[in-house]
Amino acid sequence: MDFLSFKTNSKNKINYNKKWVIIDANNQYLGRLASKISLIIRGKHKSYFSPNIDCGDYVIVINSTKIKLSGKKWMQKKYIYYTGYPGGQKIISIKDLFKKNPNKLLYKSVKGMLPKNRLSQKIIKNLHIYQKEKHNHKAQKPFLIKN
Repeated sequence: MDFLSFKTNSKNKINYNKKWVIIDANNQYLGRLASKISLIIRGKHKSYFSPNIDCGDYVIVINSTKIKLSGKKWMQKKYIYYTGYPGGQKIISIKDLFKKNPNKLLYKSVKGMLPKNRLSQKIIKNLHIYQKEKHNHKAQKPFLIKN
């Protein structure tokens, strides 16, 4: 038996190809949708996944204004952030954040599901969120994923 044949071939930037995927957020729950998007962006659905390489696909999310939340989250869930100044703690409800920018709500939930390292800053750039069905990526020939 030749033990030299049991080599692990790892992929690099040249060897893998990225696809463009469209996901429709119409009547989708926020958490389930965000976990599906983070899995695709990270590349965990591919057989050659490696945690130190950006091998995931590009994701286009359309209809972000039609997203749903379960339970009483529209009234009770709050995001807390700190400005950096003394007494600079700010609290914004999810309803106010959704009115201000519905794309940011999905962006924050996907970003929270990615690992906290330098690679996640590169991975999150593969996410493109649009409020309506129109998007600017028709030249990339994306395909729609059924939910």
